[in-house]
Amino acid sequence: MLVGSSQRTVDSKGRMILPKEFRSYFEGGLMVTKGLDNCLLLYPMKEWEKLVERIEEMPSGSEATRRFTRLFFADASHLMPDGQGRVLIPPRLREMVGIRGEVFIVGLANKAEVWDPDNWKAYRKSSEGQYEQSASDIGV
Repeated sequence: MLVGSSQRTVDSKGRMILPKEFRSYFEGGLMVTKGLDNCLLLYPMKEWEKLVERIEEMPSGSEATRRFTRLFFADASHLMPDGQGRVLIPPRLREMVGIRGEVFIVGLANKAEVWDPDNWKAYRKSSEGQYEQSASDIGV
């Protein structure tokens, strides 16, 4: 399970080293795409395939479905970690979410998010006061 968080460096080529605890989930490759709230999403291939099946079941006549799927898949890239657990984040995705020299990786059970550290800090600060209400809203 992908849990926890870790700050990482992005090298001059745009590569980051996956946290050691996450590497086994991404051994067969992973998909990266733009997420919500100005971050990137990393999906193990097994989880990506489940998500694709769910998206294929959405009503294709819906404008919201078409808009989401076009942008979601247009921004997606298949990545394969090297022997050191490094992945190359495509430049266009780094630019979209403001990633430069550092990233913050957050595990979300079946996927992970990659954040610019300043954006993560701001998001976390603005959300912490709503944690209990959010838990109540979703029935946790």
